[in-house]
Amino acid sequence: MFKKVWMAGMAAFCALAFSFPMQSSAHANTHTVQEGESIYNIAMKYGLPAKQVQAMNDKTDAMIYPGEQLKLPAVLSESEKDLLARLVEAEAKGESYAGKVAVATVVLNRVESDIYPDTVKGVIYDGIQFSPVLNGSINNPAGDESKRAVNEALAYQGYDNESLYFYNPDKAQSSYLENKEVTTVIGDHVFLR
Repeated sequence: MFKKVWMAGMAAFCALAFSFPMQSSAHANTHTVQEGESIYNIAMKYGLPAKQVQAMNDKTDAMIYPGEQLKLPAVLSESEKDLLARLVEAEAKGESYAGKVAVATVVLNRVESDIYPDTVKGVIYDGIQFSPVLNGSINNPAGDESKRAVNEALAYQGYDNESLYFYNPDKAQSSYLENKEVTTVIGDHVFLR
């Protein structure tokens, strides 16, 4: 009897556990360094390139210490990649591939930043930053180039200039951005931090 009750309980638990959507892991992860670990060991544990973990943490060498918090690159679900690719498609239409990667990178940098939401969806729908959200063009499908740009931006985390903003000065003016440091200009977009 106990075995039947236990089996029924497990079946109910599994049915409930798998019927709820998984929460996103899009926010930047961290790892607390344990005694004997190296950047290489930590990178292998998470399936990441060691150089990227080193870059994410502004390390000029591989020296780490027990108790130290290391930032790890964000890992996106397929739905988050699709949302980001649709934003890139709408926001950087007509821009170069490099410009599309840079737009995706800004969103990922915001996910990592303490001043923005810690998910891709939260960043994209936060306030009035992205005109495709306001005009509905974010709902259009992304092209292959925008999808590739998102994947490259994910692989590029930690190697960029930490841009948190971008705008097209021919289409928009911003007194808020006038005091920000320009990190790069790609096509019609100026990127800043």
